[in-house]
Amino acid sequence: MALTGRTAFVAALGALLVGFALPSWTGVLAVELPLLLAILYDLARAAPVNQLGFIRSGDTSVRLGERAYAHVLVTNQSPRLARLRIRDAWPPSSWQRQTETPDRHTLRIPAAERQQFTTPLHPSRRGDRKADRVTVRSCGPLGLAARQNSFAVPWTVRVLPAFNSRKHLPGKLARLRELDGRTSILTRGEGTEFDSLREYIPGDDTRSIDWRATARQSTVAVRTWRPERDRHVLIVLDTGRTSAGRVGDSPRLDAAMDSALLLAALASRAGDRVDLLAYDRAPRATVKGRTARDALAAFVTAMAPLEPALVESDTRTLVSTALRMARHQSLIVLLTGLEAAPVEEGLLPVLSMLTQRHTVLVASISDPRIAEMAASRGTTAEVYAAAAAARTQSERTQTADQLRRRGVIVVDALPDDLPPAVADAYLSLKSTGRL
Repeated sequence: MALTGRTAFVAALGALLVGFALPSWTGVLAVELPLLLAILYDLARAAPVNQLGFIRSGDTSVRLGERAYAHVLVTNQSPRLARLRIRDAWPPSSWQRQTETPDRHTLRIPAAERQQFTTPLHPSRRGDRKADRVTVRSCGPLGLAARQNSFAVPWTVRVLPAFNSRKHLPGKLARLRELDGRTSILTRGEGTEFDSLREYIPGDDTRSIDWRATARQSTVAVRTWRPERDRHVLIVLDTGRTSAGRVGDSPRLDAAMDSALLLAALASRAGDRVDLLAYDRAPRATVKGRTARDALAAFVTAMAPLEPALVESDTRTLVSTALRMARHQSLIVLLTGLEAAPVEEGLLPVLSMLTQRHTVLVASISDPRIAEMAASRGTTAEVYAAAAAARTQSERTQTADQLRRRGVIVVDALPDDLPPAVADAYLSLKSTGRL
């Protein structure tokens, strides 16, 4: 049972009446007894909540930043009119602003009929959002009291990564088409595959002339080339404690995912095989053996529930797991931090296991706040902050240089700049025949 605000208001008025007009036990009984009877009448006339049925439907996935809708169909199986106040409970991160209350609904359902209400969701975090209980109050005709109960009506909405870097994909695909010989700019050189023959144009490299084909026809024929295809790209997400650090409004892991998605979309369009490994002390997600058509969708689905683990990543087992997934020569893209201690103690001792067979690219997210601190000089506190920021930048540069001396390609960029920078590094490897 639940009492409404109207009951409290009537009781307050009765108390004033007793205090000023009938200050006695007789006055109390004269005022409160009718109110008690009205409450009991309301409870008797309210539709029983245990005769309500609930069926959920709606969206099961949504991209971060977009809206989803969860529907609940309520069936009134009782012979009375159901005056319902419903709260459809979801986690607080199901909405962008905590002041929003779109989970409260009011329904009037006649006997043996059904109605549907919709709860709009606007998630502020990636991952699975699971519906909690549906709490129902069935009010009586006077609005003084209600029957109340809660029901488990399960539903899950998976919030997928936002993939904000997809705006860069058309430009990267245009460059890929140039490398692929589909436009007038043709790529020639060591490490590329023969594509087709065409007529010689003044200015073409004479080393591209195919003399045998020229002898069989009346015009000079030259070879065109395209980047090698069907290469293997393994994207490794470090989900250890360094990925939990926040840059701006989101953790580093989200920016790393954005880079991984753009690279996966580009590489699959280029005809390469793309796999995923998310690891800290154990595999958190793997995607392997997907076709170019469903690779990106598989990446998005696998990344959605990932959260940073507040433990130091076990780099040695991470590398051994990556080697098992990449048995042949591959491009291994490791999205991790460039902090000196984790790299020097974890990655450098086992790096040779990767570089002796594979091409390794390490991509890291730099904090824009560090750059702002390094540029500030206004007050004494800002000068000290700038000195600390400059030291941090120097340590990152030294760590990157150590990796480069061991044959690793290093990309260190701000969160918004990292996805296109990683894509450019991939295209550069394709154009030079190193992949």
